[in-house]
Amino acid sequence: MTEKIHKTIFCKDFEITKTDFDFDFQKGLTVKLDNQSTAFDENVINEIVLWKVNRYVNIEKETLKLVNKIKTDSKELDIENTKIVLKALLQTKGIQLPMASTILRFKNPKIYQIIDQRVYRIIYKDKKLKLNTYPSEKNLNEQIELYLIYLIDLNKTCDLLQIPFDKSDRILFMADRRINKDISLDNY
Repeated sequence: MTEKIHKTIFCKDFEITKTDFDFDFQKGLTVKLDNQSTAFDENVINEIVLWKVNRYVNIEKETLKLVNKIKTDSKELDIENTKIVLKALLQTKGIQLPMASTILRFKNPKIYQIIDQRVYRIIYKDKKLKLNTYPSEKNLNEQIELYLIYLIDLNKTCDLLQIPFDKSDRILFMADRRINKDISLDNY
């Protein structure tokens, strides 16, 4: 099999075209960072890092309003409200279930915890966390149901292991990292 040789500026057919000037990567954030005129602080640095790794999320104001309706002092899961908030989050470009659950977890850790590959594989023996990221109505509903079932099972796991629910994602993450350190994760 012959190895393909990549082109460089030194190739005789190399040229810059008009479309090369149409840089459209992370448009909103690129404009914001290009126009940054104040001193850099931690938030600006984090935005630059997020820009570089293509992980910046431009969240709609309506979605933020929904997230902020979650009561921070409640210990009761409001299933219908959770479905509405999760659906709005999952419809936001750049937010998949692990990130949506992270947002919810930081909003109220007494109700929500992060769903990720490590915690998932440690509480579900022979299952891998598989997410269909195509934002169809069916897939969104499946992800929401997956997360709600996960929260129920995580609560049962906390009772079984006698660990606090509000720290369970971190405790089980670290446990998996320790006991499954030689088993690779998907996309890592």
